[in-house]
Amino acid sequence: MSSVNGTSGLNGHTTYSPENKYKLPSFCIDEARPMKVVIIGAGYSGIVAGIRFLQRVKNLELTIYEANAGIGGTWFVNRYPGLACDIPSHCYQLTFAENPDWSSFYAPGPEIQAYLESVVEKFHLGPYIKLQHRLTRTQYDEKTGKWHLTIKRATASTDSSNPQIRQGTTQDGYEDIEVTADVLFTGIGSLSRWQWPEIEGLETFQGKVIHSAQWETGEGDSGAKTKWEDTVKSWGEKKIGVIGVGSSAIQIVPALQPRVKTISNFVRGKTWVSASFVREHLVTLANGDESVDNYTFTDKDKKKFRDKEYYREFRRGLESDLNGAHLATLRGNPLQQGAREIFEKIMRQKLSKKPWIAEHLIPDFSVACRRLTPGPGYLESLCEENVEFVPENIKRITPTGIETVDDKHRDLDVIVCATGFDTSYKLPFTFIGRNGIELNKQFEPHPRTYLGIAVDGFPNWFSALGPNTGVGAGSLLIIIERQVDYAVAATLKLQRERLKSIEVKKEAVDDFDAYLESFFPTSVFGEKCRSWYKVGKEEGRVVSLWPGSCLHCIKALEHPRWEDYDYEPLDPDNNRFFWLGNGNTLADKIPGSDRSWYLSPEEVDIPGLY
Repeated sequence: MSSVNGTSGLNGHTTYSPENKYKLPSFCIDEARPMKVVIIGAGYSGIVAGIRFLQRVKNLELTIYEANAGIGGTWFVNRYPGLACDIPSHCYQLTFAENPDWSSFYAPGPEIQAYLESVVEKFHLGPYIKLQHRLTRTQYDEKTGKWHLTIKRATASTDSSNPQIRQGTTQDGYEDIEVTADVLFTGIGSLSRWQWPEIEGLETFQGKVIHSAQWETGEGDSGAKTKWEDTVKSWGEKKIGVIGVGSSAIQIVPALQPRVKTISNFVRGKTWVSASFVREHLVTLANGDESVDNYTFTDKDKKKFRDKEYYREFRRGLESDLNGAHLATLRGNPLQQGAREIFEKIMRQKLSKKPWIAEHLIPDFSVACRRLTPGPGYLESLCEENVEFVPENIKRITPTGIETVDDKHRDLDVIVCATGFDTSYKLPFTFIGRNGIELNKQFEPHPRTYLGIAVDGFPNWFSALGPNTGVGAGSLLIIIERQVDYAVAATLKLQRERLKSIEVKKEAVDDFDAYLESFFPTSVFGEKCRSWYKVGKEEGRVVSLWPGSCLHCIKALEHPRWEDYDYEPLDPDNNRFFWLGNGNTLADKIPGSDRSWYLSPEEVDIPGLY
């Protein structure tokens, strides 16, 4: 009797033909292959990634490299006056790390930083984080299927408190180290590379020039725990110029207004300044006060939040309405017109003392075309006697102040540039993929990705908050969590199936790009307005936002389409079933193992009765 790939011998055993070149491996099917994962960045994305990789991937070597001297990402770097979250604080926390003790509806920046530090401590992530380790170059090695990274780290002379730094210094106090990774995960975000405005004469100003993203006044301790109030103690008689009307400027102006002699706010464009789409929750907390901008939670509120069921419902209701705001971002939707009417009414009411400002500030474009900013106190501060709203464009900066196009000059002691970030997704380091492709060149004239998390030509690399993954309305953190879930699932596939590489197909990138370009004309984000969503341009490609709702994004990432990827095996001499191993599980070989694990309560899937 013949058998598959062999014949039956005289002794009854099957004899296989010599044509079978398959070599049975020695490992068990569930024996975890060693995996080395490197995470770049220790903000929200890097922290979530560190927690989930450690939780789900066995036999893992994990390192998180952070360029700054502390964790937190943008919340560590930004320390400007009035820094606060511009979405409700109870929507700015992780699903698995609730905080019922937020101080206010819109939490101040230092409180968010403290929250992130508590998450790192709670999940014992600290030992895996290397601070003052900046990525300067990374290249994919096609032969080994590994990423080779060059990390510039502080030497002992720069950070003597860090026992992980080798002795010996370089001229600049840093040294380069080389590391490798099977999987590279980047969580560096789009709001981490700030930029100076291109204004003639900026370098000639003889006073102090400060960027909002690098708040250094020369006063007080410049450490992470310094209160911003301590950095402006001598500003009582100073004349301050604030350039910009984005999220940072809108928070800086009201914070500085009572502490300085004068403020001149130079505003080039228009913007919607009003409470978010969940304003009704804020008004309810404030007992119906329609004028409320923020709300400080009382001890009574926090006591209620200790009831897990109550808090869960409070949080879900808030986040549900936040996500429900998506419909207002669609062109022609009645919610868009309703929001426009409400926000314009509120802005005009708050500017009633200087109504002329409303004509320069209230936009013609739709609500949310440019990022909507609550801005507690901003409009009221513009109406104060020591604040001047300057709608004229800046002509140049002189040694003593700022001159506008109407030839009017304002003498200043300090210029604050709240002029935003480089949101082009061009990275400040060399990033080389397969065949020597440089990512920055591939991202010309704009980034093209697969679901915002993978790029063709760059195997074994996944990212969070990459191009086209932000939201104009809805929860950002749940998207980060789902992006991390996706990257972990891909890593587990590499590990489980003994693969050398996973790389998204170019045609999958092309198809997602076609979808993306078809979606944005249906939304207000594609309208004409100057926005960092479009790399600071009035018109053009939307590069920062997901093409759909927040809920749409997390559904899209929920079930990976593995058929959109190409794969390379670890052992090219064996076939696709190399991962089956030697025909055993670890439970088969290890005495005392649970060999009926599938009957455990957490494994049994009991169907409902229909």
